[in-house]
Amino acid sequence: MLTYNFAKAQGPLYEYIYQCIKDDIMAGNLRQGEKLPSKRAFAKNNGISTITIQNAYDQLISEGYIYTVPQKGYYVAELEGMKKVRREGSVSLHIDMPKKRPDCAADLSDNRMNPAFFPFSIWAKVLRHTISDKSGELMEASPAGGIGELRAAIAEHLKSFRGMLVDPDQIVVGAGTEYLYGLIVQLLGNEKQYCVENPGYRKIVQVYSQYHISCKYADLDEKGMTFEELRATGADIAHISPNHHFPTGITMSAGRRYEILAWANEREGRYIIEDDYDSEFRLNGKPIPTLFSMDACEKVIYMNTFSKSLTPTIRISYMVLPVHLINRFYRELSFYACTVSNFEQYTLAAFIRQGYFEKHINRMRLYYSRQRKKMIEAIKKSKLNEVCEIIENDSGLHFLIRIKTDKEDGEILHALEEKGIRVKALSEYFFTPSDKKHCFIINYSNIDIEKAEKACDIFYEMLMK
Repeated sequence: MLTYNFAKAQGPLYEYIYQCIKDDIMAGNLRQGEKLPSKRAFAKNNGISTITIQNAYDQLISEGYIYTVPQKGYYVAELEGMKKVRREGSVSLHIDMPKKRPDCAADLSDNRMNPAFFPFSIWAKVLRHTISDKSGELMEASPAGGIGELRAAIAEHLKSFRGMLVDPDQIVVGAGTEYLYGLIVQLLGNEKQYCVENPGYRKIVQVYSQYHISCKYADLDEKGMTFEELRATGADIAHISPNHHFPTGITMSAGRRYEILAWANEREGRYIIEDDYDSEFRLNGKPIPTLFSMDACEKVIYMNTFSKSLTPTIRISYMVLPVHLINRFYRELSFYACTVSNFEQYTLAAFIRQGYFEKHINRMRLYYSRQRKKMIEAIKKSKLNEVCEIIENDSGLHFLIRIKTDKEDGEILHALEEKGIRVKALSEYFFTPSDKKHCFIINYSNIDIEKAEKACDIFYEMLMK
């Protein structure tokens, strides 16, 4: 007769009995074909309800651990390939989770938005109205490219802010640019050669490598990716950031843009992926026209994200495809579900349509302009100014400084890290060996200026050792 210590039971009693019997079966204490006590006998022996035993047996039957024979009773089932495990002890999984970066005194590599400037109250208001007014639509499946209202709002924003004439149906919305890169590979094919800028954003190469694409690299000059370098790679696809290159901040010249477009038109199957990184925060002059606007031959795929303009945690990005590619997308990839929730899509659509997004951008541009000025003044007032040159390049939310030193970049970064100062070197973003050393990236979007001033002093003291 089965007897268990019911004092150990936590939660429903039938679950405890179910687990005990299951453990005995898995441990081999109850063998294949062995008959279990009847419900009445089991209940009477342990002083519990037959309904409790029935519930426990029913759960074991539904999972296949026991079976019943009419008029005969319950028996332990045959479990092919069942691994017998010990009941005692616990399992150690040894999962190597990515480690969180430790806190530091001043992080000059942090390009996140300051949480104090996110319009929480307005976003909450728009979200409440969305839930109230769109309850039916929120429960409907979103089209593969995203809901029509958001695509229409994005198209209107691109028209007013970037001078782009885009049909809303050309837009595909996704949860982050990494996801959209994957869709592009599926549209264009991973047998093609992809070329990226050198130096450049490493995550682009990491994403492409997961699709078994070995990227080529083209160097930049003061006007952007060079035509000669791109041609020499033999690439079919050029992934570039012509308006605000990261990390150099270079803006591609008009002449160079036409050269790159001419390269794409030389051969069937060539395309340009235009990553309009950080374009909302060009702090001097008017926004630079996009390659997409200049393209007359359907060779440019335009990409942008709300990660910088709102917050990375919203995870909403979008791409604008040429007509023949958007038709291919809906013909071949429309089985994909849109990866952004309807709640966020409808909320963002209303946020843009009601003018809140434009006001937010204007407010943030003013703040970043002042923050940039304060950061540059902090450097110029510090002793670090004696050994550094500030390189601006209208580079959005960061700029470069060039240090006069004989020390290696790695040595400088390690010494600063030990002092609680985190910064990135330009040399870390090169994919091939480069002699461009002693340049460092200063992000100021989320830095406390007082901490930055102290960091400059520590930077200088370290260089003088």
